[in-house]
Amino acid sequence: MPGCGKSTVGRHLARQLGLRFVDSDTEIERRIGLPIREWFPLHGEDAFRDVEQDVVDELSQVADIVLATGGGAVLRPSNRDALHSRSHAFYLRSSPEDLYRRLRHDTQRPLLQVADPLRRLREMYRERDPLYRRVAHFVIETPRPSVPALLGMVLMQLELAGLVDAATVPSPVDRSPPSP
Repeated sequence: MPGCGKSTVGRHLARQLGLRFVDSDTEIERRIGLPIREWFPLHGEDAFRDVEQDVVDELSQVADIVLATGGGAVLRPSNRDALHSRSHAFYLRSSPEDLYRRLRHDTQRPLLQVADPLRRLREMYRERDPLYRRVAHFVIETPRPSVPALLGMVLMQLELAGLVDAATVPSPVDRSPPSP
């Protein structure tokens, strides 16, 4: 969902693992030559999802990256298939109410520029939660934890799955994110 921490946690995770971080929305903006919030009203959601599908398909085939996708990437079956089959996907799960608290002053997300953003978040959650669960290999509850706590939870899941070495996971005493 928008505002759950995908990009923030993804950047810290990539740094911790020595991988490159890629945000699909940043790549989309590079390709279309405009911020998404400007392009979206001109071309519409369907055209945006077409570009997003191409970007997700390409990026999901790149090795050794941490990829953060836009919250709506799961709306297309091809994206769900690509992300589930080509990656170790995490769903950072937050309630619509928690997301609203984080995003209530946001002016950058086109789908939330409506009269009642909380209602819109609830609608999006009802539609997307089952899709996120289908794609995800791991679900992390993110009501209000800090970035270091989220990073620690992600790293522990990766360690338990045998995907990273235990030496990569910070100890419980040191949950601060890696320095830039």
